[in-house]
Amino acid sequence: MFSRVLRHLFGAYAALPFLVILSTHHSCSATKNTSNYCAPSSCGNIHNISYPFRLNTDPESCGNKSFELACENNLRPTLYLDMVKYYVQAINYIDFTIRLVDAAVQKDDCFSIPHHSFTEELLYYNYYYEIKWPHSSVLTFLCCKNHTDYIMDTSSCKNGSGTAYNSSSSSSISSPSCVDMEGHSYVMVDGHVRDVPDLCRINLIYSVPKNMRNKSYTDVHDILVYGFELSWFSFCCIYSIVCRIGGELIYFLIYHVLLFPCGLLCLLMLLVYKWRRQHLSMYEDIEKFLQSHDNDLMPIRYTYSEIKKITNGFKDKLGEGGFGSVYKGKLRSGRLAAVKLLGKSKANGQDFINEVATIGRIHHVNIVQLIGYTVEGSKRALIYEFMPNGSLEKYIFSRQGCIPLSNEKMYEISLGVARGIEYLHQGCDMQILHFDIKPHNILLNDKFVPKISDFGLAKLYPTNNNTVSLTAARGTMGYMAPELCYKNIGGVSYKADVYSYGMLFMEM
Repeated sequence: MFSRVLRHLFGAYAALPFLVILSTHHSCSATKNTSNYCAPSSCGNIHNISYPFRLNTDPESCGNKSFELACENNLRPTLYLDMVKYYVQAINYIDFTIRLVDAAVQKDDCFSIPHHSFTEELLYYNYYYEIKWPHSSVLTFLCCKNHTDYIMDTSSCKNGSGTAYNSSSSSSISSPSCVDMEGHSYVMVDGHVRDVPDLCRINLIYSVPKNMRNKSYTDVHDILVYGFELSWFSFCCIYSIVCRIGGELIYFLIYHVLLFPCGLLCLLMLLVYKWRRQHLSMYEDIEKFLQSHDNDLMPIRYTYSEIKKITNGFKDKLGEGGFGSVYKGKLRSGRLAAVKLLGKSKANGQDFINEVATIGRIHHVNIVQLIGYTVEGSKRALIYEFMPNGSLEKYIFSRQGCIPLSNEKMYEISLGVARGIEYLHQGCDMQILHFDIKPHNILLNDKFVPKISDFGLAKLYPTNNNTVSLTAARGTMGYMAPELCYKNIGGVSYKADVYSYGMLFMEM
């Protein structure tokens, strides 16, 4: 869906730049047609010289004075920029460009170099032209009083054997003679002031549209002869309402109509992707765990629809714990069950895995029995044997309507909880640390036999481990061992459950 929307957006706006450029062509043409008709001029091999250009011999009403050309000896059209003379090599009216070459550079004389510097900064205050390309290389023409070890004979200019000086190396080329001074000349490509050799000075700096590193001086001269392109497109925008409105329209559409919804869509796609990745990873972890334990004595796996039937549509709610709500249900065999519907997990389903991995494979009179479970995407539930007398919590605090237990029954319950903890620590091939022993997690059957429940925080460790590693504190404040909160007290071990049991025993 997102990709379809993006295609429509890009399809709608992709033609806008073309339409604005097309409108600019019509605008320039319209401006031209407002003047008296002027026939195109020619000079040398440059034909069809028309608006905004004009020759200095054309009528005053033709073209624009700021784009006036001279025809030198009726052979070469020339253009002056900031009093510097350039020859016109080509004019392209389709993409609004003119190609110029410094008048001092001669095609058949590789000793010839520009007489004036040319960089992008020199056109900064020019309202009519701008550089068509971002410069790829900057040529620095240097004049040195003395020869250096890496300067080559000027004859290399003729046979092309020289190599362009690279600021990161020590090689150089010989180049034409220094202009208006005695000495030796060479070219440095993409260098800095700190790279200029001693007893040398910078003669001029010239930007060229190609990368000239590791080139011969013949290549350097060829690019100087080819010249550089300038664009007069901005001139049409300055004097054309259509172009200005079109430019502002493109800016508005790109930055406010196109980029904002695209950015919003990308943000939504990123959030959906992260959410799906997080939750799919959780589901994959659970499924991998269940598949790896298929052959063990695992509880029965139910479908979510079967869970709804067992609980009669989750009508009879028994209570709510830290990991989800508990509902009363009835199995097909007629046996009553407690169904814990797990809420959204913050631990990648680790609470679910903990419960199934621990009480799913053990059976003890003082540990609640896990009958079954369900996993369907984000829907997860655990089915336990039903404890009609609820949790120990309501008897300890003598809530209204509850019959207080006798001291003898309290003693039997405390002894049963201790046996259950001992079994978790020593009765299995792996020691199981519960980390959340408290009255709320001690359930009582119809005969008030205590059963430890809620293994969402439990961890399995080898029985020979005296201490265990934890990345975060586990348990309930008031029942949690100090070493779980303060790591400088000592290592965490099975004694954390013993501490919690002691707090429980004191409350009883």
